[in-house]
Amino acid sequence: MKIAIVKLSALGDIVHAMVALQFIKAHSPEIRIDWIVEERFAEVLKHNPDIDNILTVNLKALKTNKAGIFAQLKKIRSYASNNYDLVIDAQGLIKSAITAKLISPWKVLPSVGATGRSPCGAHIAGFDADSIREKAASWFYGIKVACAYDANTIDRNALILSSPLGIDITKEQILNKKPFLFFNNEDPQIYDFLSKDRLNIVLVIGSTWDSRNYPAAKFVKIAEALQQNCLVVWGSEQEKATAEWMATQSDLIKVMPKLDLNSLKALIAKADLLIGNDTGPTHVAWGLNRPSITIFGPTPVSRVYQTDINKVVKSASIVNPYKLDKQDYSIKDIDEQEIIKQAKFLLTL
Repeated sequence: MKIAIVKLSALGDIVHAMVALQFIKAHSPEIRIDWIVEERFAEVLKHNPDIDNILTVNLKALKTNKAGIFAQLKKIRSYASNNYDLVIDAQGLIKSAITAKLISPWKVLPSVGATGRSPCGAHIAGFDADSIREKAASWFYGIKVACAYDANTIDRNALILSSPLGIDITKEQILNKKPFLFFNNEDPQIYDFLSKDRLNIVLVIGSTWDSRNYPAAKFVKIAEALQQNCLVVWGSEQEKATAEWMATQSDLIKVMPKLDLNSLKALIAKADLLIGNDTGPTHVAWGLNRPSITIFGPTPVSRVYQTDINKVVKSASIVNPYKLDKQDYSIKDIDEQEIIKQAKFLLTL
């Protein structure tokens, strides 16, 4: 059986979906799995032995280059030649549903003896209209999966990828998962920053919204309290400037060079602990089975699994998962001592 998974973005969402692959392959080793993803996130999928092919799109670029739409449509349509038995849209957006439709299987329509697309998306699976934000996406699916929109994000991803295949993935399996992120030929610079005399802590200081960012000054206090080697990763010039300021405040803080996703995976795999905001690089630690503390403000803790080594700290605000409040800056009120206490415990494991 040959399937295509459509999960275009973002980094954390892709990581949370990838956990299902090892259980699908264990149940049905003969299944061939291709993954359709935005180009800028393809690196996180690379070197995973459970993925046969990584097929990229660049829909993000269409926001600034409308003329590129025809080239992207042609590229996506070309993937239909792989003749998938099933396409699973694990994203639940209009753009991912259309992508799934364009690569869905072709078959002979017996009434006219002509080749055409499967009617009513018969070979496309996705969430039903009550389980996703962009409800119209469900019109494209012939197989519809129900799962509460506010359910745990990892559970939702496991369900949408396994249920259409008749496979059941349990919470216990996920809790006992094997690491599923891999790297190769990483940037050797990262090893110059890792300390042999102190424990190594990766700090993830940025995210897509400012209200999701824990204050840089409090990150500095955490570094000073822990007295370990703290390595700050960044993804934008603004984050880099913040990291450089933090380094001026503490000799224990070092600013990492710009890392691609392959080298980021390698760095986190070598870290003793990661402390970061609710954002993609933080969730990479969970995918690598590395200790982590995720700091939540305006987003729900139901996005992650809490384990013996993966902890969360949440602000006092109440979050409506159906309508996130980007003006909720309560993350700034979290006492750094709460994070320091958790970190000291994890560093003793």
